[in-house]
Amino acid sequence: MTQGAGQGPEVERTATLRDFRVPAYVHETGPYAHSAHPDVVPPPAETHPETYPEGYTPTERDLPVIQRGDTVQVQVEPAAVPDRQTTAGPGPLFVVGDVHGYLDELTAALREKGLIDAAGSWCAGTARLWFLGDFTDRGPDGIGVIDLVMRLSAEAAASGGYCKALMGNHELLLLGAKRFGDTPVNSGAGTATFQAAWLLNGGQKTDMDRLQDHHLQWMSRLDAVEEVDGHLLVHSDTTAYLDYGRSIEEVNDTVRETLTRNDADEVWDLFRKFTKRFSFRDEGGAQAVRSLLDTYGGTRIVHGHSPIPYLLGEVGSEEGEDDSGPLVEGPHVYADGLAIAMDGGVTMAGKLLVQQLPLQV
Repeated sequence: MTQGAGQGPEVERTATLRDFRVPAYVHETGPYAHSAHPDVVPPPAETHPETYPEGYTPTERDLPVIQRGDTVQVQVEPAAVPDRQTTAGPGPLFVVGDVHGYLDELTAALREKGLIDAAGSWCAGTARLWFLGDFTDRGPDGIGVIDLVMRLSAEAAASGGYCKALMGNHELLLLGAKRFGDTPVNSGAGTATFQAAWLLNGGQKTDMDRLQDHHLQWMSRLDAVEEVDGHLLVHSDTTAYLDYGRSIEEVNDTVRETLTRNDADEVWDLFRKFTKRFSFRDEGGAQAVRSLLDTYGGTRIVHGHSPIPYLLGEVGSEEGEDDSGPLVEGPHVYADGLAIAMDGGVTMAGKLLVQQLPLQV
């Protein structure tokens, strides 16, 4: 993948579609999900065929194209600049989908929504902004993205608003690669390492070279789940959050405690569970969403992780052969209207989504 600083000449997007493989754990989604294909996969490593779980297919590369007729993609009209006048209540709520190192696209999308000015500084007053995770890997400037989010957090707070972020599976992957490197972990299908998994899934050397202690501390303290204005915010479209607690506070505490213990196998298990996907898509998807809403609260779930082009069966090229890319106009609402997908597929020439909530459909 072309590496750079995220500003200046346009970077060339690299092929990442081939990074998808289907290890055994994607089938461990429980009674709600009928298929699961991660965007982040443990690398095929020193495995022993006789110990493979049933159905493990280390050479399968691509996500299937799923044709779904009962979903809707929302076309969103350009939003007005948020009201910056001081009010008694909280400011407008915005969410951001997966960024994956595409700093220029992120700043353009935030500027379009009136959240930052031409200089890249917070200008939205009391507005509230949530990032749904996956700041690094695949794109050219993941550390630049993290630096921007950290700076906007301070600037928004000073203006009476806030800018916050959730833990994505790529944050866990980068933390693991930095902490554990080539230390073998039990992947459930042989031996794997965080370093190999990170490289396989778009890890950028320039990000690792620029990664500092304050970035690591910031990532390790991110929450995994939050509920805001009736919206349950998570990174991954999976029910695996239920494995970590029966309340939002318990889930977030469990994730932080896992990272604090610094056990490679334990962090790997957390990473692989956050890598699961598509639990809300097929038959039983609405029931899976309700299981999370009933447990943690909220009336709708908002997630990133699974690119909308895959959810819609509109898989675009990441080879740069088709400059048009997949057509993504806005968030994708599905699972009986209970789920909102926010990953516009920026890594495949899609769209980096920033959306004000609530979403009217």
